[in-house]
Amino acid sequence: MNRVKTAMLLATLTALLVWFGQALGGQNGLMMALAFAVVMNFGSYWWSDKIVLRMYNAQEVSEAQASELYSIVRNLAQAAQIPMPKVYIIPEEAPNAFATGRNPQHAAVAATQGLLQMLSREEIAAVLGHELGHVKHRDTLIMVVAATLAGALSMLANIAQWGMIFGGGRSSDDERGANPLALIVGIIVAPLAAMLIQMTISRSREYLADEAGAQFSGTPLALASALRKIQGYSQQVPMHHGGPATAHLFIINPFSGAAMAKLFSTHPPTEERIARLEAMARGAR
Repeated sequence: MNRVKTAMLLATLTALLVWFGQALGGQNGLMMALAFAVVMNFGSYWWSDKIVLRMYNAQEVSEAQASELYSIVRNLAQAAQIPMPKVYIIPEEAPNAFATGRNPQHAAVAATQGLLQMLSREEIAAVLGHELGHVKHRDTLIMVVAATLAGALSMLANIAQWGMIFGGGRSSDDERGANPLALIVGIIVAPLAAMLIQMTISRSREYLADEAGAQFSGTPLALASALRKIQGYSQQVPMHHGGPATAHLFIINPFSGAAMAKLFSTHPPTEERIARLEAMARGAR
């Protein structure tokens, strides 16, 4: 169901982009905004792994430097039937982890020092299994597609807004001119709707990665326990690097406040994730 939901949400983003492009009064602005968004997000897709790893001062480690961590990742990669990713350690006390890379052949998985110190081996394996689930499902690509469409919508909204301010647009006798009411609705609603759809897609991919992590590690309850611990620590131990723009990468958002609205969250409620994993464990018995 989460895969179907993702496909439907991407289709909704596409339909919203086409509608707003037509409301803007022609295809030129639509194509220019879409082309710019594609170029920007292609760059993000191609180089984002290096950027985000540098942002968190992540250090690549070899098997000789971190034999136990390397062994865990190798076993999980074999279970997931993907190439061995590069392994990084982030010098942060807050327990957390993320995966990045444009495809399984160019993937990297990063764990904080806090994760390696505060969680058991089973819990670490379950967390890293979740991250390799993102790699297996090519979630980086899916989120880039969503970002491209959402970015194009935001640019169209800006074009329409400035066009209305300075009196741009087509003449009133042009039957194909922009619909002013549609433009006003689009300027207000389109960017907000795009952001909400992006967040919903992100939450759906987290559920799928939880299922994958439980499957690859073979321990749904260990992942549930890890999520509970990471959630608790994230409210007490701050993350010193990065920021909210990269929050969706982590298994638990390390920058979320308690008052964050559910619709605007990059992750599903931790309690719901734990409940699903516990149900999965009961079903496996």
